[in-house]
Amino acid sequence: MWTLGCGPSTGSDAASSFREGDCPLDVCRVREVPRMVYPKAHPLKPVRTDVLVTTPWLAPIVWEGTFDPDILDAQFRNTTIGLTVFAIKKYVVFLKLFLETAEQFFMVGHKVIYYIFTDRPADVPDIPLGQGRRLVVLQVRSYRRWQDVSSRRMKMIRSFADRRFLQEVDYLVCADVDMKFSDRVGAEVLSPLFGTLHPGFYTADRQAFTYERRPESQAYIPPDEGDFYYAGGFFGGSVSEVHRLTKACHQAMMVDLAHGIEAVWQDESYLNRYLLYRKPTKVLSPEYTWDERMLSRPPILRKLRYVAVPKNHQAIRNP
Repeated sequence: MWTLGCGPSTGSDAASSFREGDCPLDVCRVREVPRMVYPKAHPLKPVRTDVLVTTPWLAPIVWEGTFDPDILDAQFRNTTIGLTVFAIKKYVVFLKLFLETAEQFFMVGHKVIYYIFTDRPADVPDIPLGQGRRLVVLQVRSYRRWQDVSSRRMKMIRSFADRRFLQEVDYLVCADVDMKFSDRVGAEVLSPLFGTLHPGFYTADRQAFTYERRPESQAYIPPDEGDFYYAGGFFGGSVSEVHRLTKACHQAMMVDLAHGIEAVWQDESYLNRYLLYRKPTKVLSPEYTWDERMLSRPPILRKLRYVAVPKNHQAIRNP
């Protein structure tokens, strides 16, 4: 069962309810957990020695084996998570598998609202949903080029974060639709602001990252800067932090557009610029965005949680 929401209003948006110091109680408070029995962690016995588990700014990097799902599920009980996805034009064909696998693996046991942005609401499949989970269709306009859809995701998420998401969910996860969930994606990802290591660049030097390298672009990152290259297909955080991220990225895009500039990887380029100077509080390993057709799976990846669906990019992107 799903409900149909209104698309973005034209003209000026309602006055923003976000302020720079905002930090919703449900996101910032130290969460109490019930009495539990679980294995004790040992300070001299690290659970993973084959991968980096902490960033230089002390944000955790989430790999299989670095967290206890039962503790995290208990910490985040009574939390509502919003999952945004864009199914524009032909991409609506990916929705059925996306939603079916999300019901199997995404935030199981938690309250979830699927926010489906689409220009084809009649084609949204009717998928049985678990208790405490619902689907909302947000009708939006279509665009001629797939690059235009990619660029405008930030604007639409920002708009609805202010007008709707803040009242309905505690956290937002922003995902690509041409993917499927294949293992647990749960409360371990939740944090005020998280990004995901791009599977094509997690072992690369910063000089190899496909950042926007034109100094005249608002997405520009110099060759001697950069922590990681983050994937544009899986990021999120608290509603207030996602609002700030999407607002900043959209504003930067508009400045570039006024000067005839389109960043090399559209919204992903601006996302990487934003996360370079506003460090994420949690980083997800490539377990959370993988492409089995393009990349061989290394032994360090004990799980593949969110993976690309095989497709003909040219056929699906063309009108």
